[in-house]
Order: sequence, then C-alpha cells, then structure tokens
Amino acid sequence: MLLTKQADFGGLKVVIHDLQVAGDVLPLHVHDCSSVHITVVARGRIKAFSHDWEKEASAGVVLNFREGEPHEIVALEDGTRIVNVLRNTFDSTTL
Repeated sequence: MLLTKQADFGGLKVVIHDLQVAGDVLPLHVHDCSSVHITVVARGRIKAFSHDWEKEASAGVVLNFREGEPHEIVALEDGTRIVNVLRNTFDSTTL
C-alpha cells in the first residue's frame, strides 16, 4: 500500500511516499514546471521507469526528474521510502 504525506520546511516543500510492500507502485505521472522535483531514496530500493530508460536505486541515491518527463516508481523492498523535494519552491527570504 502506498502512503503519501506532504510537509513544508520553511518554504521547502516535500512529498513523502512510503511504499510498504515490495511491488507497491507510484503510478506513471508527469510534472509541469510548478511541481517538478528530485527524488531521494530515503530507505529501501526502487526501480524508476520513464519512456526511454529505467534505473534501480537504493537508499541515499538522488534521481533528478525533468519537467514533462513521465515516470513511475516501483518498490523493490518492503518498507521503502522516497522523498520528493519540489524544485523552485524554496523561499530564500527565510534564510
């Protein structure tokens, strides 16, 4: 089961996806300029797919998805967590 929650850390917006069981999927989707992100594999392992590539990644790896790039993520291990950090949302006035 995929569980999702959002957080805001002083203007830095993140979306946390917990993929509880190997085989859980974050379905194929595309981001526009307002929601493009990097993905940090916080724990576990994933396989990420796009129309012309696929990549396996484990905890500590950062994936950089481009605007308009369709992608899907599948958990390869139970208890996998990915953290999407939205780009272009950080408010530098809070520094």
